[in-house]
Amino acid sequence: MLKKLYNWSSSWTGTIVIVLAIIFFVAQAFVIPSGSMKNTLLIGDMLFVKKFSYGIPTPRIPWLEVKVLPDFNNNGHLIEGPRPQRGDIVVFRYPKNENIHYVKRAVATGGDLVAIKDKHLLLHPKEGNEFVKANYLKENIIEIDNKLWVIDPYKKDHPGIHHDEKIVDNGLNPAELFNMSPIIVPEDETFMMGDNRDHSNDSRFWGTVPYKDVVGTPWFIYFSWNDNKEIRWDRVLKSVKTLEETIDFDKLEIEQEEGIY
Repeated sequence: MLKKLYNWSSSWTGTIVIVLAIIFFVAQAFVIPSGSMKNTLLIGDMLFVKKFSYGIPTPRIPWLEVKVLPDFNNNGHLIEGPRPQRGDIVVFRYPKNENIHYVKRAVATGGDLVAIKDKHLLLHPKEGNEFVKANYLKENIIEIDNKLWVIDPYKKDHPGIHHDEKIVDNGLNPAELFNMSPIIVPEDETFMMGDNRDHSNDSRFWGTVPYKDVVGTPWFIYFSWNDNKEIRWDRVLKSVKTLEETIDFDKLEIEQEEGIY
């Protein structure tokens, strides 16, 4: 029996089936094409996405984006799973075009209130004021209309989040970069933003991401190179969490300004 299984797995048919099964249910390779997640993820990072982080998405043939099975649950997932949590980096299908994949950070989930004031992200979690008092530093909390809001709740734990000081409110740049009136995130949806806050096309412009479009979360970077095709060895085989703990973000900022990335 084991010999037959080995012979089958060694055949072209077996190899193709195994590879497709891995892509459908376990992991899929993606390349970071834009700078919207600098300095956490960089252009040229090639990573595997863990496809079972939020359930199992309805399988599709890679590159062709053709569904292998119907959407039995009407939520984009063959097997339903947990939803993205605040602070997660999420790979998802762009709600305006499901054939395009985006990667952003989840900054608010269903039931949360989210707003932007002078570029600062403001969050009022759905759990309410007592939750805010118990989980966030007092100096990062403000009160507006009897609601406690957290200012920039993810910057401390995720130092790749940053703004571009050259982008100012001069009437030429999109108003959403600077201010956004409070909105409540619909249930089973997520408000996504790029860590490179002033250079990211995200939920500020086109709305929240429903669970049906969620694909997974970055697992680890298997290869990375810059625009000059120089390999970034310090990023290879690293998880995002490890990179956030060890990478010199000040150096990356300087390199970005010099045009290396």
